[in-house]
Amino acid sequence: MTAPESPAGGEPDEIIDCLGQRCPLPVIALARRLPELPVGAVLRVLADDPAAAVDIPAWCRMRAQEFLGTNGPAHDIRRTQ
Repeated sequence: MTAPESPAGGEPDEIIDCLGQRCPLPVIALARRLPELPVGAVLRVLADDPAAAVDIPAWCRMRAQEFLGTNGPAHDIRRTQ
């Protein structure tokens, strides 16, 4: 687990609550919402399924998005393109 880099202003631009959902649902929610945000925005996905800690960073690598880190159930992603 890595502590997330602080987004500008210390808070993400948006939070998606996927607590209690099993993977791949948090990744699907991330994939649907991130393209709707402006480039540079930070999206926090709240997901407590242990698979999310592996799947979300992997999705970011495959989609060339910046994974900022994980803190408990919070996974921060910055839209890069």
